[in-house]
Order: sequence, then C-alpha cells, then structure tokens
Amino acid sequence: MQSYTIGQAARLLGVSPDTARRWADGGRFVTHRDENGRRLIDGRDLAAFSVEVAQSGQGDDDVAYTSVRNAFPGIVTAVKLGDIAAQVEIQAGPHRLVSLLTREAVEELGLEVGMQATARVKSTSVHIDRI
Repeated sequence: MQSYTIGQAARLLGVSPDTARRWADGGRFVTHRDENGRRLIDGRDLAAFSVEVAQSGQGDDDVAYTSVRNAFPGIVTAVKLGDIAAQVEIQAGPHRLVSLLTREAVEELGLEVGMQATARVKSTSVHIDRI
C-alpha cells in the first residue's frame, strides 16, 4: 500500500503542512515512521480522512474550489476599467499575466493594484480568483 509524507498529504488535502502536522498530532489521522524517521500516513487512511475533511468543510478557508488547474498566485499590478470590459495584470513571480474580463467581474471581486490574486489559466482563458 502506498504511504504519504505529511507534506504530500497536506498538498492532497489542500492545507498547509503545519495544519496536517497539527491534525496528526491531535490524532485526526494515524501516522507511522519510516526507516528515515519521516512520518507517513497510509494511503487508505488518507483517502478516508480526505473524504471526511471534504464533507466537513475543514480545509483552509482560502482554498479556491475550481476546475482550473494552472494557478499563478501573485499581485495585481494594473487594473484598467472600460465602460463594459476591464484588463487586469498580475505579476506571478517572473510571469506577467493579463486577463480581459468584464468590469462587473472586477468590481465584484474588488480587484485593485497591490492586492493578492491568483490567475488561473485553462486553455486560452485566464480566470482571476481573489485571495
């Protein structure tokens, strides 16, 4: 059976490694040590726990629920509003991403220069998630 490290489990659960460690320390799921002393959780136990977490809504509050997998967290560097459309630029590390979206969407998200946001890319569309 496959086992997972605390870091791998955290990524699969959508939480920080610190949260996964606290859950393990608190007895939320059982871990064991490998020959190198790393804490591991069995795959079956992790699968059951992940269903429990998903059903209880106990993941990190700032996790976005989306089908778009290519995420670029960054900072908004420009917002250009037109009458109907808008352009938002995000600097995500070395990547500059530009999204064209409706003015209404920008206003609903409250996007402004200097705030954190995540650009999500699916095919040729860039979606913006507020953090």
